[in-house]
Amino acid sequence: MGKIIISRDGVVEQEVPLSRERMSIGRRSRNDIVLDHAAVSGEHAVITTILDESFLEDLRSTNGTFVNGQRVGKHFLQHQDSIKIAKYRIEYLADGVRPVPGAAPASEGATVPVAAPRRPAPAPLAAAAAMPQPAAVLGRIEVLNGANAGKQLPLTKPLTTLGRPGVQVIVISRAPDGYAVAQAEGEAIATVNGTPLGKQPQRLQDGDVLDLSGTQMAFKQDFA
Repeated sequence: MGKIIISRDGVVEQEVPLSRERMSIGRRSRNDIVLDHAAVSGEHAVITTILDESFLEDLRSTNGTFVNGQRVGKHFLQHQDSIKIAKYRIEYLADGVRPVPGAAPASEGATVPVAAPRRPAPAPLAAAAAMPQPAAVLGRIEVLNGANAGKQLPLTKPLTTLGRPGVQVIVISRAPDGYAVAQAEGEAIATVNGTPLGKQPQRLQDGDVLDLSGTQMAFKQDFA
């Protein structure tokens, strides 16, 4: 999990772990991260985090959002990027460690049990264990254009949301045998291979191209 360190006039004010998929930044109290300054818009920016990758998006703020001195609309955050909003400097620190799929983290101080040595299995069981198991379907999204072209997002969660809340949001659902996509909200309609996406889940095929307000992403399907 990444985090941001917020400072003003050289004094650190907050250290915020990016523990939620969407964290809003702004002057109003309803934001996840409140920056109390007149030059900060009510709803200024948002950081969306999926696995260990975070994206910063300016919400059409009056005075802009800057990363490493450049004004940005959307930006894929890199380790130690310096974000400037009004009088605030926000440093992004990436964790860079992904959980092993299917492995639950041990709680602090807990003892991890070690399995006792197993005796050789009887012949029928050994034969059954040798039988090939069905391959698990693994999907990923690859951004095809824009500043984030080439970036890939593994689809490891049961549900993955993409887009801008209130404008255009799609949901990709994962099942053992594949993936499906549907539009969750917004008047701007996403497309799959140029065909408008509806609210009913549509099965994704390897190579399908999703278009979210001009951002094109290819669905890739692999097998474990």
